[in-house]
Order: sequence, then structure tokens, then C-alpha cells
Amino acid sequence: MPNSPISSRRSVLAAGGLALTALTLGLSACAQEDALAKQARAGDNKNYVAGDGSVTEFAATDRKSAVDIEGKLFDGTAVTAKDFLGKVTVLNFWFAACAPCRVEAPSLEALHQEFKSKGVQFFGVNLRDEKATADAFDKTFGLTYPSFNDKDGAVLLAVSGLVPPGAVPTTLVVDKQGRVASRVLGEIQKGTLKALIQSAVAE
Repeated sequence: MPNSPISSRRSVLAAGGLALTALTLGLSACAQEDALAKQARAGDNKNYVAGDGSVTEFAATDRKSAVDIEGKLFDGTAVTAKDFLGKVTVLNFWFAACAPCRVEAPSLEALHQEFKSKGVQFFGVNLRDEKATADAFDKTFGLTYPSFNDKDGAVLLAVSGLVPPGAVPTTLVVDKQGRVASRVLGEIQKGTLKALIQSAVAE
């Protein structure tokens, strides 16, 4: 039975989110293709569709089991579900050609710097890029937190049954028990994500 969101708010940056193709998301091919067809007729040459910018929080009593993530960072480090326990974790799904991913990158790094002393860890989850492209993105925007190389979709698959990341960028806040506490679907607002992190830290 799906989680019951305790609140759902529209971000003022709702237009920023960009959804993945149906193959990456594992969503209904029919629905995704219709949206892509509309964009193709619009002539803007995108290979993704707009996200809805929503923010959803999940009550602690309604959260499902801990995310069962196993993957490798671009530096080769293996990360498993046990690395999430006892810490609040922020997972940001991105790829370099995603325009709102570029816009939100400085805010993510600023929040990483603000919260790392409080035991909050940040991971990017890169869904498309080769290491050189991901490294160039990190250098351009001064990102110091690591990213998963998730071209095989393993991390995406691990969370899709819990809170499907419906757009790129999507940002998940995972509680100290490894459960998804909140989701930002689309480009983040720094203040909103900060509040979601603070809420998880305070639990």
C-alpha cells in the first residue's frame, strides 16, 4: 500500500524539473511517449519532460522499510545500505546536461557544507554520464560530495519501489533508519530542502 503523504506543496520553481525517459524511470511507456511526442512537436529537441516541482513529506509512522542500496561511486568506492544507518542522507539524482541540475548545484553544495558537521551525508546519483563528464560538472560547480555512477540504474531501482524519483533532478532525504523521509520532485529551493534536512536531523 503506498505511503500517505502528510503534506504536499508546490515549489515556486516547479517548471525547473526535468523527467527521465520511460526507459530510465521504468514508468508507463505510453504516458512518457505521449509527453515526449508533445515536446517533439514543440520543436525544442528535449529528450525529457517537465517535472511538477512538488515537495512531499512522509510521516515517520508511514515510511516503508530502509532503502536497500548497493552501488559504486565514480571513485570506485562501494556504498551499501549499512552506510545510511545512523545518518541523515541526501540523494540527488542528476546528469550533466540537465539544466535545472546545473542551477541547483551550488545550493546543494552549500547545504552539504552547512550540514556535514551535523552528520548529514550527501550523494549525487548520476544516471547517464561517463566519469570525465561527471568530474567536469563537479569541478565547474565546486561540488565536494561524491556521486554514484548509476548508468545501470541500480540505485534508481533500489528506491523506485519506495518513492519513485519521477523527475531529474529529484532529491530524496533519507532518515537515520535508512527510510525515505521526503522528496523534492524537480529543482530544489534551498530553503525548502534545508527545512526538510533539519526535520530529519531533529528526529
